[in-house]
Amino acid sequence: MALENVTTESVFFDKAVLSSNLGSFYTSILTGVSLWKILVGFLLFITIYDQISYVTKKGGIAGPRFKIYPIIGPFLESVNPKFEGYKAKWASGPLSCVSVFHKFVVIASTRDLARKILNSPAYVKPCVVDVAIKLLRPTNWVFLDGKAHVDYRRGLNGLFTRKALSVYLPGQEDIYDNYFKIFLEMSKPGHVPFMHIFREINCAVSCRTFCGHYISEEQVKIIADNYYRITEALELVNFPIILPFTKAWYGKKAADMTLDIFQQCAAMSRKAMEDGGEVTCTMDAWIKEMFAARDNVKKDDGTSGVTIRVFTDKEISETIFTFLFASQDASSSATTWLFQILADRPDVFAKVREEQLRVRDYDVNKRLSVDMVDKMTYTHMVVKEALRYRPPVIMVPYLVKKDYPISPDYTVPKGSMVIPTLYPALHDPEVYPEPETFNPDRWVGDSSLANKASKNWLVFGTGPHVCLGQTYAVMNFICMVGKAAMLMDWTHEVTPDSEEIKVFATIFPQDNCKLKFTKRESAA
Repeated sequence: MALENVTTESVFFDKAVLSSNLGSFYTSILTGVSLWKILVGFLLFITIYDQISYVTKKGGIAGPRFKIYPIIGPFLESVNPKFEGYKAKWASGPLSCVSVFHKFVVIASTRDLARKILNSPAYVKPCVVDVAIKLLRPTNWVFLDGKAHVDYRRGLNGLFTRKALSVYLPGQEDIYDNYFKIFLEMSKPGHVPFMHIFREINCAVSCRTFCGHYISEEQVKIIADNYYRITEALELVNFPIILPFTKAWYGKKAADMTLDIFQQCAAMSRKAMEDGGEVTCTMDAWIKEMFAARDNVKKDDGTSGVTIRVFTDKEISETIFTFLFASQDASSSATTWLFQILADRPDVFAKVREEQLRVRDYDVNKRLSVDMVDKMTYTHMVVKEALRYRPPVIMVPYLVKKDYPISPDYTVPKGSMVIPTLYPALHDPEVYPEPETFNPDRWVGDSSLANKASKNWLVFGTGPHVCLGQTYAVMNFICMVGKAAMLMDWTHEVTPDSEEIKVFATIFPQDNCKLKFTKRESAA
């Protein structure tokens, strides 16, 4: 048979020939396909895949039918976000979407959808923006879920009580006094932009409140001067990797520096409290509570009396940084709008000043107290209306932990970002007639339409992650602008951009609020 005549040598020869032929075949293919063709093919593949993924996730909600810019989506628009663009997105439907760098984002624009998201910890968790986890640290308490978050928060509840606020108030008032002198000095040339100094005064107030005198004025200045880098890093959408010399990179360096300073302060506070020192700041109050809980291990009935555990200096540092993170940009925004609003409305300004003098029995040197603040009802209404009229936080990004049936017709896919929007609820004409008009009188009386609409009051959020320091924040605004109105006059140079909104994490006037302060002679 022919098969029997095939020798081993011939088999090896045939294999060698076949191998040579296949090698020549593959070489000819690769020679005909250049590297750029491979790259084009790969880009075409991921572009098609990204478009299919977007269309599938979008379903029937509002948003572009296809991604106009492949892969990156509206990333370039996010570098310089426009408030009008956000308003258009909110008006496009209760639910709308975009996709950036393959990150699918769903935006909820109604009050009820926003509240539903904020009250759905089983489906979502705060993420702020992707880079925030790298800045705040993945171990930070704000990213905890369920019982772990509840237990951690329990240890913080005593830090913003009425008693605690009365301890913080003297240090805050010292900061006001120092910066009012700076306001007057800055105003000598005339009207100048005040947005940056309002950011600085709020940083100083926060650092003094949280860290007391464990933090030096030089360190406060360093944090204030560099905090804007953290804000710049927190764009709604960002490149997923922190590259050297980018906004995210500079923001990370500023965050690292701030955390190191806070950790040093925590160590000093711990030693002071161990030595029996008096509580003067948030760190002191927190550490004092930890020691009290530790020492009261058992109650008389034998049950455990421990309500909070002892936190490390690192944990204290990270938590205090979240307090600064939550307060800095929002407080700076609210302060800027408050001073501009009062300057533009002399009748409101006059009522605030009259109240401030009256509650002090017309003694301009009388120091602030919590009881005194309780009597500042009109100033409180002005602050509350400013927060509604120009809410510092207009949206809060959340990460979807599992497929989230947000409505009967739509389920947000796992891994997406879902963003409850707060601005539309605070400008609902059915609750706030003429919502684009600043009117503090809408808050007169508990039975007023505005006061009864508690579901619309989303300035500080709602649900398990509702702002822990909202009472402190409102008191800070009341005290700062109230004392300023009593001691100084100021005017606003109105420009075409004064009422135009700039988005810089929170919202500010486009012209950065040009003011001029002068000292009131009658306040001497």
